[in-house]
Amino acid sequence: MATSKKIGLYFGTFNPIHVGHLTIANHMVEYGELDEVWMVVTPHNPHKKKKTLLGDLHRLVMVDIALEDYPKIKSSKVEFDLPQPNYTVNTLAVLEEKYPDHEFCLIMGEDNLKSFHKWKNYEIILEQYSIYVYPRISEGTIEHQFEGHEKITKINAPIMEISSTFIRNSIKEGKNIRPLLPHNVWQYLDEMNFYK
Repeated sequence: MATSKKIGLYFGTFNPIHVGHLTIANHMVEYGELDEVWMVVTPHNPHKKKKTLLGDLHRLVMVDIALEDYPKIKSSKVEFDLPQPNYTVNTLAVLEEKYPDHEFCLIMGEDNLKSFHKWKNYEIILEQYSIYVYPRISEGTIEHQFEGHEKITKINAPIMEISSTFIRNSIKEGKNIRPLLPHNVWQYLDEMNFYK
């Protein structure tokens, strides 16, 4: 029988994964009540033409490389097999079915919480799952209904304002962005000539 674990789900395109993502995920497992964090790599939405998005497997490989030294943080490709466009509420249902012993919760940036009321079935998510929110510097306000909500916990994690877009643009411009990426991810990107 699998032991029950509390798993934080951290969704992202991770295009590419960078030290900001790792810092947040690591903070959640080291300073919170989570046993593990799963970084859920979101697949390319076929309905959206996004030239800057690397293929799903390349982004997954980079996440796996980045997590080699972090046994409590794992990658998940659960969404790769789901019909597109997919919604978080569907992913949660699939994970519940697959891992009935685990307790899942969501990790999101404050910027996502500001648009959370637009998510499909957000009321169901909020009813059934805890949400951990890390600080981001972002425009807009948090809906009144989420302020002080018992299922929403604000995490005092370091504010990491590194964006994957900034990293991609910098690589394209030939800048050295090595400090912003885990070393082995940087090596992989460089060898594969990604984003250049």
